[in-house]
Amino acid sequence: MASSPSLKPIQEIAQRYGITSEYLIPYGSSMAKVELSLINPQASKGKLVLVSSITPTPLGEGKTVTTIGLSQGFNFIGKPCIACIRQPSLGPVFGVKGGAAGGGKAQVLPMEKLNLHLTGDIHAITAAHNLAAAALDARLYHEHRLGDRFTEQTDLPALNIDMNHILWKRVVDHNDRALRHITVGVGGGVNGVERADGYDITAASELMAILALSEDLKDMRQRIGRIILALDIHGKPITAERLEVAGAMTVLMKDAIQPTLMQTSENTPVLIHAGPFANIAHGNSSVIADRIGLQQADYVVTEAGFGSDMGMEKFFNIKYRQSGIQPSCVVLVATLRSLKANSGKFNIKPGQPLPAEIAESNVELLAQGCENLGWHIANAKRYGLPVVIAINRFPTDSGEELEYLRKYALSCGAEGVEISDAFAAGGAGTAKLAELVADVCEKQQGVTLLYPDNASLLEKVQTLVNTYGAKQAVLTAQASDQLAQLEKAGFGHLPLCIAKTPLSISADPALKNVPKDFTVTISSFRVSAGAGFIRAYAGNIMTMPGLGTLPAYRNIDIDQSGEIIGLS
Repeated sequence: MASSPSLKPIQEIAQRYGITSEYLIPYGSSMAKVELSLINPQASKGKLVLVSSITPTPLGEGKTVTTIGLSQGFNFIGKPCIACIRQPSLGPVFGVKGGAAGGGKAQVLPMEKLNLHLTGDIHAITAAHNLAAAALDARLYHEHRLGDRFTEQTDLPALNIDMNHILWKRVVDHNDRALRHITVGVGGGVNGVERADGYDITAASELMAILALSEDLKDMRQRIGRIILALDIHGKPITAERLEVAGAMTVLMKDAIQPTLMQTSENTPVLIHAGPFANIAHGNSSVIADRIGLQQADYVVTEAGFGSDMGMEKFFNIKYRQSGIQPSCVVLVATLRSLKANSGKFNIKPGQPLPAEIAESNVELLAQGCENLGWHIANAKRYGLPVVIAINRFPTDSGEELEYLRKYALSCGAEGVEISDAFAAGGAGTAKLAELVADVCEKQQGVTLLYPDNASLLEKVQTLVNTYGAKQAVLTAQASDQLAQLEKAGFGHLPLCIAKTPLSISADPALKNVPKDFTVTISSFRVSAGAGFIRAYAGNIMTMPGLGTLPAYRNIDIDQSGEIIGLS
């Protein structure tokens, strides 16, 4: 078990940062929920550091290790810091990627609790989401069964659900490709109305996004009420409020709105809250966790999922736009191996080891891949903030390559470059990085967003794909119709959340490094009215992942004393 004799009671960790026991709901000795009543809008605010990365390999490049390590580095140099990260989904934990607790001397402990059920937030979201699905199918069944007698017997207005326009799939927190397309109500009659349906992974649920973007319980309740579950036969939205299920959904999530407090291997506090993926959702932890962290510490380090074209872009254009929470600095994580992998020379697939050539010193190969780093630096600078490069160092990295990378990053406009030895040395290994980031945070400027609210949805799409380097976005006939309908329905002011591959700046995972002269095909649009954004699906994107041929669950077990083994 990844525990440590240095772990302290969670109340002691909280007290050190001014969170007294009256604001804690303990879950054992190692973690606790934090009451929202702690938030004081008039309190002074710390500085937020947003961690993103270059285009990752399928195995990840240590962004969470760097996030945790940097928060430890701040505390190591005497600057109080709290980390804010997302809750891991069981999909990646049992799939290919594994957990998301960091690693080595820079991880959240006990990592088994973080990577598994934690305090049950994801299960609460799953239950609330599927309650709405069950309520919708039940209403469809009873209105079909009773026909004109429905209102007479129930005293409820008929919703007249269009079974061909039910928008709310079911969810489960696992990778399960067999559930992407299913048939429910098989046999009809007392089994319900037979129709096509499907499952998404819970991280893709709009409820997950709502949890991450809500300001308080009242805000979450209102957002849940605005969720559009289906259309009626006249094309009008059937919301969770209209179905009268929004209140019960909120009740199931009433504890989930409180972030969970844990600690790192060096006793740095970590707030874990929400878990939206960045490829199929908006990829950031919660507004509430950020507000608590910024109120209780001088610095908050938070990460945005995948590369700067994914979670970082969505932080600014969705999370910042709604909350006003502004980072003071962007830290981009890079590794020599990921830059070489991004050269375009290799066909790297999930579950397979990286080619041996990547571990060998090869400045020429590194130089080719560094174009990807240059693009991400330029992309981060679009938002008007200073950028620092954190090099997550591996034992095989050569000094010559590291020096080349440092000079290249500075030539592309980075404010500074520093090595991160978080995995091997914890806070001591990120102390210089923390000092650099603290200095750069003093250069904070206002955020520049990529598009205004009043731009048309088509203009927003074209703006975003242009940042990728695409010539234009190409909309399918279905997407064009949906875009027009969304504008007509009054959703044109909302920002976009583009769902695409994380393995390329483009929407095609085969296009490596910095693609040029390509187009991005948008297949469909959907509104997340409660979360407050429009989802645009680019390329062959799956909202329900599948397990690979060598899934991680094969290595996970438990011994006779109850110790979990093989979880990473």
